[in-house]
Order: sequence, then C-alpha cells, then structure tokens
Amino acid sequence: MGVLRKTFETVDFGDGRDGHWAARIRMLWPRAEKALAPEAFTPEGAASARRLFCRHMPELVPALDMLSWQAGVPNGQTFLTLAALRPFLAGCTQIGGPGVLLRNYDFDPAEVEGLIVRSNLLRPVIGTQDGGWGLLDGMNDAGLAVSLTFGGRIAQGPGFAIIIVLRYLLETCDTVDQALARLASIPVGVPQNVTLADRRQAVTVYTGPDIAMLRAPDACAANHQHFPVPADQERNTRTTERIMAIRSSGPSVAAMLRPPLYSVDYDGALGTVYTACYRPEAGQVTYYWPGRRWELSFGRFYPEVRTMPLGLVSNP
Repeated sequence: MGVLRKTFETVDFGDGRDGHWAARIRMLWPRAEKALAPEAFTPEGAASARRLFCRHMPELVPALDMLSWQAGVPNGQTFLTLAALRPFLAGCTQIGGPGVLLRNYDFDPAEVEGLIVRSNLLRPVIGTQDGGWGLLDGMNDAGLAVSLTFGGRIAQGPGFAIIIVLRYLLETCDTVDQALARLASIPVGVPQNVTLADRRQAVTVYTGPDIAMLRAPDACAANHQHFPVPADQERNTRTTERIMAIRSSGPSVAAMLRPPLYSVDYDGALGTVYTACYRPEAGQVTYYWPGRRWELSFGRFYPEVRTMPLGLVSNP
C-alpha cells in the first residue's frame, strides 16, 4: 500500500496576450489532439465547430482566435472551440448554497491537467482548468461560481464540451439567473449536471443533447439526472448513495473528504482528485486533499507548485 500523489500548479494567465497561455496549450497538444472527434480533421467539421462557437459564444471569439493563432498547432482552433471532441465520462459530487459551492472531482489523476488558473479575458476568473482553457469549476469577480458533473447517461449530439460552457458563463454572467438564461440556449454534447451559486441562491440543472435544460429538485448533483439509475451503474458509480450522503451532510468539507463521497477508485478512473470549496462573494476558493488545504483568492494568487496526497492505493 502507498499514497497516490498528484502535482497541482497555480498559473496566472492574465489576458493571454503574452503567449504564456498558448505555450501551455502547445505543451498539452500531443494528448489534446487525441481528444478530437474524427470530423474535426475535415474542413467541414472544422467550419461547423467554428460556426457553433461564433453563434453561441461570440464574446469569446477574439480570445479563441488569439490563443489558437499563438499556439500555432494543427487543428488548434477547432480543438479550442471544444465543440468537436470525443465524449468523456467522469464521476464527481457537488452541492451549492447561497454564497457557497462545494465539489469533489473524480477522474483518472493522470488525465487531469492539475492547473488552477486565474485569467482576465473578459473579467477576472479563477478555476480548475481542463481542455486548454475550459473549466471544471470556477468563480468570477461578480460572485458567481459554477461546477459540473457527468449526467450519467450515454447520449451524444452536436454541442460543446461543458468545460467551455462553464468558462463562457463565468466570463459573461454576474448571477445565477443570468447564467441559467444563457445556459438554456447553449447546446451541450453529452449529459451534464451544472451547479451554480451566487450570494442569493444555488441551483442545479440537468443538460444534455437529448433534453431541454431541467432544474433539479435541489442544488446538488452526482452522476445521474431525472431518470432511474440502472443497477449496474449504481454498482459502478454509487451515484445514488453519494447524492443521499451529500443531501444529508449539506455543504460539509469533512463529509466530502470521507466515503462515500471521497473515492479511491483510481483504477476505475473514478477516484477523487481534489475537493474545492468556493466562496464566490468573497472571491475565495479553498482546495482540499487528505490532511492538506490550499487557499486562494483574487487578491492572493501566486505562481506555485504543490504535490498533494490523494489516497491509499495498492500500486502508487
């Protein structure tokens, strides 16, 4: 037995014009290119992805063009639309309340970028990066926080990876209500659950390529939506058990750091990689691991690298 560890890094990308962000995208490129769907390599597929991005996220088109031009990699712009990717599945549990958003991100640690980023494209944003500039969770300077979980159903259609949608919501919205209005019109490629919180309220919604956006009964989510959970899915993901546990505990960091919410199923790519607690009105986020914490804010964010313990495993 040994302790599995993962290295995380804080990076301030600013407005991206200095080329640092694009350089990071180039570093990720050999792995990132493999995530592109086959149609992304055709002129028609690339044009379709750009049209979709321009239609639904016009405010971010200048940033898309800047980052893809600076990165200078084949198919880079198509990748950064995050509208032409192979679908991927993840675990995760999250809960929101007025002024707080708490989440566990469960995935294969080797496939997680491990970057906590601050940026200022359209406004100040802090979050956990994935997909070059997408976000798994984050907050903005207006006091809005957002987070995702996989919706648990196998369905796919035209639309975006949810990580770029979260980036877009934080770049363009001040409140939960504003974000919900935008999210309702954005196509999402696979079923996803999104939890949003501001100082007044917290809401979870179900999205996907085959459903209209639907509000969940409360502001928490695991890895199912409004459909019955098949027995084999429950055995593999314990999604019903986790949602019952988080409803019982409320937004409790202590509960997130113990079973059944904290998972060590790293062999199954469903182990907990980090716990994040956002206090968006204060502009603060604290990341947690067993016995460790890392506090960050808009006013206190410095470049740093830390290696954190994840959990006990048989083959670390």
